[in-house]
Amino acid sequence: MVDTLSEEKIIGYFKNKSILITGSTGFLGKILVEKILRVQPDVKKIYLPVRAVDAAAAKDRVETEVVGKELFGLLREKHGDWFQSFICEKIVPLAGDVMREDFGVDSETLRELRVTQELDVIVNGAATTNFYERYDVALDVNVMGVKHMCNFAKKCPNLKVLLHVSTAYVAGEKQGLVQERPFKNGETLLEGTHLDIDTELKLAKDLKKQLEADADSSPKSQRKAMKDLGITRARHFGWPNTYVFTKSMGEMVLGQLKCDLPVVIVRPSIITSVQNDPLPGWIEGTRTIDTIVIGYAKQNLTYFLADLNLTMDVMPGDMVVNAMMAAIVAHSSSLLEKTQSHPEPHAPAVYHVSSSRRNPAPYNVLHEAGFRYFTEHPRVGPDGRTVRTHKMTFLSSMASFHLFMMLRYRLLLELLHLLSVLCCGLFGLDTLYHDQARKYRFVMHLVDLYGPFALFKGCFDDVNLNKLRLAMTSNHGSLFNFDPKTIDWDDYFYSVHIPGVLKHMLN
Repeated sequence: MVDTLSEEKIIGYFKNKSILITGSTGFLGKILVEKILRVQPDVKKIYLPVRAVDAAAAKDRVETEVVGKELFGLLREKHGDWFQSFICEKIVPLAGDVMREDFGVDSETLRELRVTQELDVIVNGAATTNFYERYDVALDVNVMGVKHMCNFAKKCPNLKVLLHVSTAYVAGEKQGLVQERPFKNGETLLEGTHLDIDTELKLAKDLKKQLEADADSSPKSQRKAMKDLGITRARHFGWPNTYVFTKSMGEMVLGQLKCDLPVVIVRPSIITSVQNDPLPGWIEGTRTIDTIVIGYAKQNLTYFLADLNLTMDVMPGDMVVNAMMAAIVAHSSSLLEKTQSHPEPHAPAVYHVSSSRRNPAPYNVLHEAGFRYFTEHPRVGPDGRTVRTHKMTFLSSMASFHLFMMLRYRLLLELLHLLSVLCCGLFGLDTLYHDQARKYRFVMHLVDLYGPFALFKGCFDDVNLNKLRLAMTSNHGSLFNFDPKTIDWDDYFYSVHIPGVLKHMLN
């Protein structure tokens, strides 16, 4: 029997609660902090561990990188002259590092603030999202960071729920329906392989030690070696890049948490700009799909790798946060007796916060909205002249992209190389060749990393999230709406997302 959730229940739940949020300087973290403070000003405390050398530096980071952002304008307007005192009363910046035990916060500070005794909720949003991250760094943040969080959670006697933000793309390059289920320990995406996290940690540690001992190894070559190790290991087990590989391992670590504490894993798809509140169009960080928008804006991109008929699974940032808050309340309060299609004892509840199942948006919707927007609102060039908008050409497969690159660039590059050799590198030909060759390699490297996502053919099932959605007494138009069916994608991209990207990313 599914109980009901409502705006009042969700708002009321956060009253007098103490919450710790990692990753608060990130895009999603800011939206979550702002939302809690705005809908429930009587929240007790929000602890924000951030990487900083001391308390003063932590406070400065939170003030400039979190509450100082335009996103907090509505909250600032609501409290007026009392805004700063309200923030100081509710938010507790903590100097630390998620890669260390207890989030890197010294024990004296934890005792003084009674953090472990006071905490009701932990939200782990800290992550490195770099697809080509150093393997040691990705393991430290996305895997060991989760382990440290689990150990910290065990020290909190009054903790009611732990929510971990992952990504729907831990599915790798799966096709068809991707279910909401937790990973089994050691599970991989490639048949015949078994993953041992301790082995991966040792591999990274050993290579790092070996590189540091090599006197001929430069910092640049060390970075590349560690990055290449991450990609190699990820692909050995079936994942396309280091980011989603280590996020998958992080989920496995979380699944090993042996206690009665409710654990929730939220897997958003591509998170886009805020749709409704508090600031429509607000966004930070460029998404892969925004390459289309920026390309139209600058008119410097004539070709793009994407199949216009494929679905780009996107969810506005405010909807993702709404789903997170609803899940926290539902699991903390045991409002949902059964939330998983494949329940297992003590297994984390998994939610795909995605749109491909209920309201799929093909790439063509963004493409047409972008062309229409820039045709009707043309950009002005540096010379003061209107920049005419031309439609992009889309390459719908890796094969067509490679053929295009060979005919359009590779053959000319080889010709340039031949001329450079014949002219003994004179007339600047050698420099020109190496510069163009570097750019060519960079483009091919990006396509190698991002291609699997541009051509992703999976569909994220959201049966668990739909049960949570159905528990809402009112979802459409609600303060906590997370139903993608309520989104008109053409209107959202044209009226909200594209103007948001232009305002917050290009200006």
